[in-house]
Formats: sequence, C-alpha cells, structure tokens
Amino acid sequence: MKNPSPSFAAATSVDSADAAPRGFANSTLRSLVVFAAITPLLLLVAPAVAAQLAVQLGLSASQIGTYFFVELGAFSCATLPSLLWLGRVDARRVAAVATAVFCVGNFATALAMPGFAGLLVLRTFTALGGGTLMVLCMTSAATSTNRDRVYGLWVVGQLVAGAVGLFLLPHVFAGYGLRALYVVLGVLGLCAAPLVRGFDPALGRAKHAGGAVAAAKAPNAARAALNAALVIGGVLAFYVAIGGVWTFASKAAALAGFDAAHTGEVLAAASVMGIVGAGCASLIGGRLARLAMLLAGYAILAVSLAGLATQPGTTGYVAAVFAFKFAWTFVLPFILAAAAKHDRSGRLVASLNFVIGAGLAAGPLIAGVLLDAGASLAALFAGAAAICVVSCLCLLRVERA
Repeated sequence: MKNPSPSFAAATSVDSADAAPRGFANSTLRSLVVFAAITPLLLLVAPAVAAQLAVQLGLSASQIGTYFFVELGAFSCATLPSLLWLGRVDARRVAAVATAVFCVGNFATALAMPGFAGLLVLRTFTALGGGTLMVLCMTSAATSTNRDRVYGLWVVGQLVAGAVGLFLLPHVFAGYGLRALYVVLGVLGLCAAPLVRGFDPALGRAKHAGGAVAAAKAPNAARAALNAALVIGGVLAFYVAIGGVWTFASKAAALAGFDAAHTGEVLAAASVMGIVGAGCASLIGGRLARLAMLLAGYAILAVSLAGLATQPGTTGYVAAVFAFKFAWTFVLPFILAAAAKHDRSGRLVASLNFVIGAGLAAGPLIAGVLLDAGASLAALFAGAAAICVVSCLCLLRVERA
C-alpha cells in the first residue's frame, strides 16, 4: 500500500514561490503536504509501533496484524463516503470536521488506553478522520497544473515523516510508552488545523465545457470509463507488487548473507533512496515528458526486481533493493499525475486512496500465501516484475489517451 514536526519542515521547504507550481496556491501546497505527512504517520512507522504493541500491551502477532488491518482498512474506507460529499460540500468544512475527528480520536486513545477491542474502535474512528484528510490532499494535488511535482512533494513529505518517526520513536517509547505517540499525533493535528483554509472550498466540482462536449457525451463516457478502469487496475497492480516485495525484503536480505542488524541498516538506507526518488520526481515534474518518466521508472523497477530474483550476494542485494526503493517512489508521482489527468470530478483520484490501501493489504497476503505454499523468493520477485509490467502497460495507455 503504502513523520512528525519533520512534516512541517517538509512543508516549509516547499513554501515558496518557486516551489508552488504555477496556478497552484502556496497555501494549498502547504496544506496537502503537511496533512499527507501527519495523517498516515502511524502506518508509516508501523515497525516501531508493532514492536511497542507487543512489549507494552502484550499483543500477539495476530492481534498486531488485526490492529494494522483495522487502522489501514478504516483509513482506506474513508474514500467511500467521500464519493457522496466530494464536490457537494465545502471542502474546508469537511477538512475541519475530519481534523477534529483525528485529534479527538488520538487524544482519546492516549487518555483511555483501553483493552484490545476498545483500542480497535478508537483507531477506526481516528483513521476515518485521517483518511478523509488524505482524500482531500490527493484530490487537491490533482487540480495542479504541474501534478507530477506536487505528487512528488506529497510523497517526499510522507517519506521524511516516516524516516524521522522511525528514528525518534524508540527513544520516545522508552521514556513515555505508546501513549506518547497518540499524544504527538493529536498535537500535530491541532497544529495543522489552521491549514484547512488552504483547501479549495469548491474542490471536486466538475467543470463542464458544454456544446461540443455534450455532443460527444456517449463516446467520451465510454473512454472515461476505460481510462478509469485502467487507472484502478494499474495502481492496484503496482501496490500489490510493491507491498509483497517490500514485506519480504528482509527475508531476501537474510538469503543474501546479512544478519538481522545489518538488514535493518540496509533497509533504512534504502528508505533514504526512496526520499531521493520522490525528490527527483518533484524536481523533474513538468520539465520532461511524463510518458518518458513512467517508462524510466518502471524500467528501473523491473530491473531491480529481476536483480532480486537472481538471489544475489550482499553487494548485488544492496544495489537491487536501493534501485527498487528509488524506482518505487520516483514513478509513483507520475502514476498519480497520469491518473489525475482524466479526472474531471476528483472522484477517481479520491478512490485511489481505497485502491492503494487494498493493494498494500493484498500484496503481503498474496506473497505470504505463495511462500507458505512452497514458492521461492525468486519466483515471488519474478512474479512481482511481471505484475509491474502489467501496471506499466495500463498507465502508459492512460497517459497516451
């Protein structure tokens, strides 16, 4: 599928006339980068949270899996009600309500720290607020004239937030426990609350050209339906492949000859390559043809997966996993920008929040089932490469439409 004050730093770094794409307000850019970094933060730091849930609350592996399934599921399912309110209700009011839900839910979790069932209820409530804000962020980015660059910044904010969170949380947990995470999330939500004014009140209202467009309504509708199907299929395939590979990247590291400590270091360094990839996409966005960038990103991704499938030694593994993480975050902004190009109402881009969540949930599940059934890691990575080729074909067709 798929960190704190750093999110504000990320927003500040783009809060300038040069950073905001032409025709796109700085306030909107700041709002979507900050909220997109804060709202999924718990999911971005999942490894640290999972370890703390086991140590502090004594949750079993299945309970921890259920916790994240519920959190991710509710976050993704916030897309469904958005199909009803998007374009019909003032986006700023929706953002204000969603921010309040996000803050209240996190503070309530921190204060109550209930049993497992109560925890799931509170996290469902909170994630619905966070997911709604993410829908607003993704839909707002789609309105930019330079979507590639905006989506690149959207990804960078999340990656920086996740990296800093993973670095700081073990120290925070050691001193204050799990409760501190929810307090921090609530405080960050409160600090970001004034930024709801950056969203366009009319977000999601389709603009109709009339005349010639009306005359071609039927063929255009069929073409739009085909493009929407290709977008959803392409994005779902991309995240199924990515989710499955990244989940078992540590298993591949062990086969390459790394011990647990060195595996963590390599994967942390690979995450930095992810920031570099998204940063490059943001810098390139609007300057080079998106079609060429899609081809380049998917080509690097396919080569990296082929490298992992050969089960290389330590040097080969490092090169392959670095290239994989770079390509993943480099091509993603161009994928979302290609999808947004054909979205008149914002509902297609909003629905991708659900599609991404579904892919991130399905990828590890499918990969795990295949491995338990006797498939090798080489076969898993080769299959992921094939799925990425399918995704590429779908998005290339959408971009050329």
